[in-house]
Amino acid sequence: MTGVDSRRSGRDGDAREVEARARRWLARAAPAAPCSIELLAGDASDRRFVRVRPDGSPSRVLVVHTGRIDPAALPLLQVADLFRRLPVPVPAVFDTDADLGIVVLEDLGDETFEALLSRLPAAEHDAWYRDAIALIAAIQQGGRRLEAGGGGEGGAKAGPFRLAFDTAKLLWELGFFLDHFVAGYRRHALAPAARGALEAEFRALAGEMAGEPRVLCHRDFHSRNLMVHRGRLHVIDFQDARMGPDTYDLVSLLRDAYARLDPASVDRLIAHYQALAGVADGDALRRRFRRTTVQRTLKALGTFGHQIAVRGNDRYRAAVPVAAAYAREVTGHDPRYRRLHDLLAPVLEGIGS
Repeated sequence: MTGVDSRRSGRDGDAREVEARARRWLARAAPAAPCSIELLAGDASDRRFVRVRPDGSPSRVLVVHTGRIDPAALPLLQVADLFRRLPVPVPAVFDTDADLGIVVLEDLGDETFEALLSRLPAAEHDAWYRDAIALIAAIQQGGRRLEAGGGGEGGAKAGPFRLAFDTAKLLWELGFFLDHFVAGYRRHALAPAARGALEAEFRALAGEMAGEPRVLCHRDFHSRNLMVHRGRLHVIDFQDARMGPDTYDLVSLLRDAYARLDPASVDRLIAHYQALAGVADGDALRRRFRRTTVQRTLKALGTFGHQIAVRGNDRYRAAVPVAAAYAREVTGHDPRYRRLHDLLAPVLEGIGS
């Protein structure tokens, strides 16, 4: 979560309201202490993030929601508790204010995994990626353990175990790609026959993915959602965790539009995951990885298109050519997706990589 001047954030329309709510929380929590307030760059949601620094006390990050919250039903808090039980390192929760819509979190600093990779020599990247893959394995294995145990607020009754990447969810995301990337961002008018053919390919893809055995997934396990704190990776933006394919978080990490890996590194790290997770069939794992790459990459393009075209958030513009290159590569190299590759070609034409 990197500090930015709110005038440059692209999301400053409600900055004064967010700051006012932060000051109201401070008036209750630290009424006598002078305090600085810093708006932070956000994510693709409607939430805002504020760093507060009371004199003489550690800084905190306020997650400011759009309205009142119910802490007992808030996914952010439910999943934070669940992940701590796995165990997976997440920011500590210090306070909530239901009326102000605020959750107060431990401040993990400003260095994302993306930023770390940009300053480290390439020779040092693999070790950090292996640490990240260990977190994926911990989420999956801890999730299996809790699911098998059943019961309890931190067990199989927790929200993420009741949500899944089922056919309907996967198709909704692919429809979002058609609406917000193809039509919205690219302004490409699909002929009815072309749209129908794409939707048929999407139905087949979603059905295959939904039929895979499910594990607990973070859902957005990429380099901007991993923070480097005290020499260790911590997970943020985990509130949308749900059940899904075992390759989902792995694809999010290794086919990340914010931090690109060369093919040899991807293959080596897939093999590392295979060994760590105890996956017997490496060829089948790679087929699942390619399948998830197709869906996840198109889903990401839908998000980027919506953020840029609808919300005016140019932070995601540089990620578009990377994600488009992933989509072209995986559909072009695997005969299973040749038809989809041909259908996507006019949509992705002219997007550099």
